[in-house]
Amino acid sequence: MSEHRQSKKRRYIAWGVAGAAVVAGGGIAAQTSMAATTWPAQKTFTGRAFDTCAAPSLAAMKAWHTGFYGAAAVYIGGKNRGCSQPNLTASWVKSVSTVGWKLVPLYVGSQPSCGSGGSVKISAATAASVGKSEADDAVAKASALGMKAGSPIFLDMEAYDTTNTSCNNAVLTYVRAFDKELHAKTYRAGYYGFTSSSAKAIATATDKTDLPGNLWYALWDKVNTTTSDWPWGATQYTGHSRAHQYMVNSKETRGGYTITVDRDAWDGPVAITG
Repeated sequence: MSEHRQSKKRRYIAWGVAGAAVVAGGGIAAQTSMAATTWPAQKTFTGRAFDTCAAPSLAAMKAWHTGFYGAAAVYIGGKNRGCSQPNLTASWVKSVSTVGWKLVPLYVGSQPSCGSGGSVKISAATAASVGKSEADDAVAKASALGMKAGSPIFLDMEAYDTTNTSCNNAVLTYVRAFDKELHAKTYRAGYYGFTSSSAKAIATATDKTDLPGNLWYALWDKVNTTTSDWPWGATQYTGHSRAHQYMVNSKETRGGYTITVDRDAWDGPVAITG
């Protein structure tokens, strides 16, 4: 995500609240390996969201539920996750969901060998096997937190040199294996990346097989939208399948609790916790 995340300091994200959760089936068509499976109805949210490196306390989440933000991303696992998660438990997930928060599970797996993010890198020789095993881990982590089948898991891929063909191919191999395994476990595939590199590689790939059906793009233009600055084809990632990280490192105080977050415009799936 932003530079402080790549250096394993606090990671933050924020999402817009004005929306409400709805049940929808958006984002499925692009995920080819999902076709043979009967899927739980997708739960989506449209509005603002936030994310911070370590999940805030339940008291802070209650104080922050003022109507400005309606969803929060939480880092459920991954070898390159930047913070420990003392608050992130199944009990916490149940409690904040009862308060009214929508949650987005985010997994920080292996990172590109030609990028600066993370210490555990993707190897061309093992990209497929590691992608599969890390997806299994992501599903296990989400399930243990009470995020049920049909939920999305967003794979965090930091910036990298997409002109490095061998590196880019290894990343796509890893992502396809990760997503295919998510689908086999009946979890939806999401992806966070940068419009100049990691997200662009997904959106512009010629072969869409097993690529994520939900795209969260980092473009820090401070514009709360998922449409007017969408940098690719207008027909891509429609049907509640987009999110936009539009502002980073926003220090905010609500109800006496101060948290530094990144803000996102969200129009996409959220975890099924009920």
